[in-house]
Amino acid sequence: MSPRGWRPWPRNPWLQRLFVGATLVALGCLAWGFFWEPRQLVERDYDFALPHWSRECEGLRLDVVADLHTGSPHNGLDKLDQIVARLVASDAPAVLMAGDYVILSVLGGTYISADELAPHLKPLTARKPVYAVLGNHDWWKDGGKVRAALESAGVVVLEDQARKVELGRCTLWIVGIGDKWETRHDIAGAFAGVSDDAPAIALTHNPDLFPEIPPRPSLTIAGHTHGGQVQLPWLGTPVVPAQMRYAGGYLVEDGKSLFVSTGIGTSILPVRFGVPPEISRLTLRAAAREPVRH
Repeated sequence: MSPRGWRPWPRNPWLQRLFVGATLVALGCLAWGFFWEPRQLVERDYDFALPHWSRECEGLRLDVVADLHTGSPHNGLDKLDQIVARLVASDAPAVLMAGDYVILSVLGGTYISADELAPHLKPLTARKPVYAVLGNHDWWKDGGKVRAALESAGVVVLEDQARKVELGRCTLWIVGIGDKWETRHDIAGAFAGVSDDAPAIALTHNPDLFPEIPPRPSLTIAGHTHGGQVQLPWLGTPVVPAQMRYAGGYLVEDGKSLFVSTGIGTSILPVRFGVPPEISRLTLRAAAREPVRH
């Protein structure tokens, strides 16, 4: 018998069942978060009504991926090939990538360099244009080399640069802005290249840059947060590497629109719970009035 008569196992049958049930639920949640959900890949459709959007661009489809973090657990080159196949098959005429293609470190992960992963993007760039910015992990692993590897695969990397693109009948600007943490993020310099009133989309990695974005773009797209990787019922997202209001999804703030992709891979801990790896499929339309929060 334990000291002072303490018994580690409850004698009440109801308490025994409760203890066993709670233990099984906890083990199931751990298995789901660390082994099952990070292996998944979902495609989610979003439909946004935006200001300053042209009739020619009405209904434009764009696919967004962020935080590939190739090399994080359950997220190797085979997963990248699966993502590329989904993007190739999509009816969207272009893809936007919001940074963090490599991984600095994560428990149970294996580092895969940009030179290794970039060739796996070639089937995608051969079919449609891909526009990208770099994230903080890319800069931590030598941003210049990551950019060169992506560009060698046909990806258009826009760091504080604007590019006028034509997607069918739609003409618009893609304005890439450098990472908030690791670069100068010359926002004024990036928009200086926008020379007419065609619709513009701003693309950056860290959504904390959003308050500094001018009203010119119809939509700002970011990543970085992974949606917090964990979203608990009733409790929400415990930890986000950005302002909590930018955890993921669509937000209108001060008349400006932001979409934050919850991304693909993991960082620090190899867990996703309630926030599965996601390809975000956007449909963009003109707003009859100011857009509302969704």
